[in-house]
Amino acid sequence: MKTQIWIAMSVYVLIAIRRKRMSLEHLSLWQISQVLSLTCFEKRPVNSLFLHEKSEISESHIGKQLSFLDL
Repeated sequence: MKTQIWIAMSVYVLIAIRRKRMSLEHLSLWQISQVLSLTCFEKRPVNSLFLHEKSEISESHIGKQLSFLDL
C-alpha cells in the first residue's frame, strides 16, 4: 500500500516538473497524464506529443472518418 502511494507521488512530481520545463501551464496535470498514458509505448519524443502541428491534422484525414449517424 505504501509503495503505491510513493509511486503515485513520484509520478505526480515528475509530471509537474515536465509541465514546468515545457511551459505547459495551459494544460492541467490530469490532461498531461492522460496524454502520457495513451502514448506510453510510442517511440516519439515527449516534446512532440504536445505540439499542435497542422501537418498532423489535415483535412484529408478528417474526410476519411466514418460518421456514426450516416447509416
